[in-house]
Amino acid sequence: MNQQELSVTLIQSDIVWEDKATNLKHYEAKIEGIKERKCIVILPEMFSTGFSMNAKELAELMDGPTVRWMAQQAAKHKIILTGSLIIEEDNCFYNRMVWMQPDGNMGYYDKRHLFGYAKEDQHYTRGETRQIVQVNGWRINLQICYDLRFPVWARNAGEAYDVLIYVANWPQVRSTAWKTLLQARAIENMCYVVGVNRVGNDAKGLTYSGDSSVFGPLGELLWTDAGNDCTQTVFLNREHLTGTREKLPFLKDADKYIIT
Repeated sequence: MNQQELSVTLIQSDIVWEDKATNLKHYEAKIEGIKERKCIVILPEMFSTGFSMNAKELAELMDGPTVRWMAQQAAKHKIILTGSLIIEEDNCFYNRMVWMQPDGNMGYYDKRHLFGYAKEDQHYTRGETRQIVQVNGWRINLQICYDLRFPVWARNAGEAYDVLIYVANWPQVRSTAWKTLLQARAIENMCYVVGVNRVGNDAKGLTYSGDSSVFGPLGELLWTDAGNDCTQTVFLNREHLTGTREKLPFLKDADKYIIT
């Protein structure tokens, strides 16, 4: 694969409430239908259940059926598959973003900022470390939904990463914040930002408009969609990223926050 180009496929989908089998079958069809050359395929936050606080009943282990399904899909289609799901580990529950590679190796990121407004912090344990993964020389920072509101956690200190990925269940009522903050993260960190959100309605009466988006390192909008259950592949360009950072070396002037 051309290391100057990175293919990211966003799956903006409705999610059937707490129905894993139906959701996974839906995603299988979506992945099967991708026609473009693909590398990374991104699903929304809690893609198999919706944003449920029913952690004890819905949680799986890391060798459970949904993670195994991710491994099967990644191997079958020779892709990296990522999205978050509910995981139990050491008697704690995590909103965990799994980064599944086609060879079965994987990494993961546990959501740092738990959404207290929805009592997520009462049901889940927060993550303590960032996770920056690599593919074909591209460095990618994994983040989940509410993390978007906290720019220090995403600070690109010393060009540590090239792409920020946010997976989300972000309601339509706050879509202005979603769109604005995605663009802001791209501008301030001089990176590509990919935000994948769901559409439809959940059992709590919330409506989701998606507004999944891809922004370039100058904050330029490369793609977005509102309201549709859809799949879109976007190609990120290394030359554009490098040229932008060389022409406008703003990152070197950033405050020296320490990110653990």
